[in-house]
Amino acid sequence: MNQSSKGVFLSYASEDAGMAKRICDGLRAAGIEVWFDQSELRGGDAWDQKIRRQIRYCALFVPVISAHTQARPEGYFRLEWKLAVDRSHLMAAEKTFLVPVVVDATTEPEALVPMQFREVQWTRIRADEPPAAFVDRVAALLKQPVVAHVGSPARKVARPTTVRAPIVLAVLSVATVVAFVTAMVLSGEWLWPKPAPKVKANAASASLATTPTAIPEKSVAVLPFLDMSEKRDQEYFSDGLSEELIDMLTKIPELRVPARTSSFYFKGKQATIADIAKALSVAHVLEGSVRKSGNTLRITAQLVRADNGYHLWSETYDRQIIDIFKIQDEIADAVVKALKVSLLESSAQRVAPTTNAEAYTLYAQARALILHSNAADNARAAAYLERAIQLDPKYAPAWARLTQTRTFQYEMRSLSFEQARDEARRSAQKALELDPNLAAAHLSMARVYRFFDWNWDAVGVEIQRARQLDPGDADALRWAGVHALGLGHVAEAIDLVQQAVDLDPLDGANYSILGAANLKMGRYAAADLAFRKAIELAPPFGFGARAGHAEVLLATGQAAAALEVLEELEDAGDREWVKAIAYFELGRKAESDTAVINLESKFADTRAYEIAQLHVYRSEIDQAFKWLDDAYRKHDRHLAVIKADPYMKPLRDDPRYGSLLRKMNLPE
Repeated sequence: MNQSSKGVFLSYASEDAGMAKRICDGLRAAGIEVWFDQSELRGGDAWDQKIRRQIRYCALFVPVISAHTQARPEGYFRLEWKLAVDRSHLMAAEKTFLVPVVVDATTEPEALVPMQFREVQWTRIRADEPPAAFVDRVAALLKQPVVAHVGSPARKVARPTTVRAPIVLAVLSVATVVAFVTAMVLSGEWLWPKPAPKVKANAASASLATTPTAIPEKSVAVLPFLDMSEKRDQEYFSDGLSEELIDMLTKIPELRVPARTSSFYFKGKQATIADIAKALSVAHVLEGSVRKSGNTLRITAQLVRADNGYHLWSETYDRQIIDIFKIQDEIADAVVKALKVSLLESSAQRVAPTTNAEAYTLYAQARALILHSNAADNARAAAYLERAIQLDPKYAPAWARLTQTRTFQYEMRSLSFEQARDEARRSAQKALELDPNLAAAHLSMARVYRFFDWNWDAVGVEIQRARQLDPGDADALRWAGVHALGLGHVAEAIDLVQQAVDLDPLDGANYSILGAANLKMGRYAAADLAFRKAIELAPPFGFGARAGHAEVLLATGQAAAALEVLEELEDAGDREWVKAIAYFELGRKAESDTAVINLESKFADTRAYEIAQLHVYRSEIDQAFKWLDDAYRKHDRHLAVIKADPYMKPLRDDPRYGSLLRKMNLPE
């Protein structure tokens, strides 16, 4: 190489010399100049000076990253990396110089590399595949023609022959579990598992399906885009972009796209792309990063085939924040074209939900806060959404989200029933008026009908419409399952929630709901499997699944064992509830009485229905109806599943039970 060289410098640990030679041979066969000659590696000052000179004048610097570089915190290759980084500081931001290559399962988040390596696009090359696609990429970066790949077999996956200079922010941390419990609490649909009375166990199989066994070719997981902003304070924005892309791609019937909770499960965890794809049953992953400064964005996205790490497509977008929806459209279009599927409708027909950049930012912040599922963050989310709506009164998704916050505010007793009902209805109706084709708006209206009105027919209509608009939406399937459970159709509910599990296989809340449904049907083994899976996916709380496990123990005659797991229950009310049942079952009535009194004195406002369950179990029927009447006056959300509740079976011949169902508009 000389000062005008167009050559490539390969930097590698000595243990990777064989793989580096394969890369070198592929580049040289294509007519690309490479500095790689092991016979020249003699050491000494002359050798050191030659290395420095080659790095100073090479056109591209290719560091080979692997488990071997991970295992060596010291090594000459690290000096080479430093020299290359130092040179990159003198270059314009638009110039491509650093081109990292990964040759094994080492992931970007765990790699021991300079930060500058993380700000550019990485390429993966498998040991059992020719580096032909990488050769094409290097040739394109060098703007030189490629000599035919002599002896290379036909490539299964090829990058586009025209490749833009990849000033890409492509390092991606992978998905984290996010509390779906929020959605259920906000909607009033959460089925807090409680011990059920013993009934004859169903002989159905206790096996628990999780994900489809075959991985469809037309499938993609959207991993959370990495926040590469200077202060790393825009995670809500980068996560929001990933969620929007998931929402868009799930609307394509031909394409399997895991839901948000599963796609975010591995965020911050050490996992390879191949491991993630296997867990989510997808053939491809979409990853990327966001750098936001004021109203200026730099977004990168890349579509990777999971089994070989090849990049089918990648792009970088330097835009203003108001262009965020156009960028989403372009990314979705590129994905469906690369996977050879078709959109339901042209992206050109999609109208941006808002043209106000500040409104969108507020919405993104609110969406992140809602997921935290606590009263303070929910109140902040509501305030952000109100400000977003003030800035853009026609922002339909913001109106739909506001319905969720109103429901949760009633649950936390920060709004009266009447105020929460009226405001939730207003926001849901406004969302539907602005965008009748927004699935989230129909689910918001379903929340209002179910939580505040007990209008079951209307609930079913809205859920069905949401499923028609977005067939791949796991949230809509969960809602359909919970609605079926409320009508007493337990087998149908299990089937629907299982479908939600298939779409969102790493959402612990899905399994907790599935466990509750199986429990109500007397399928104790299947219920406990589901509860244990929920606990595994969402420690330490498991979305109420620990209480569900205690309930299984009680329902199968293991009251003493249920008492042994009391300390594992995260909620004090759950602990008193389990004690009341377990002590009564063990003949320790005085201790059961104490637990009932504790519940009635401390949790009357929020657990009237569950207190009624205790009295039914203890054959105190008049007391049970007293608390059911109280639950009715308070519009207790647990009343919505009374028809499926085995606790209430002893009441079904009592006229007061039928009267309660009629008041709730439930069929007898």
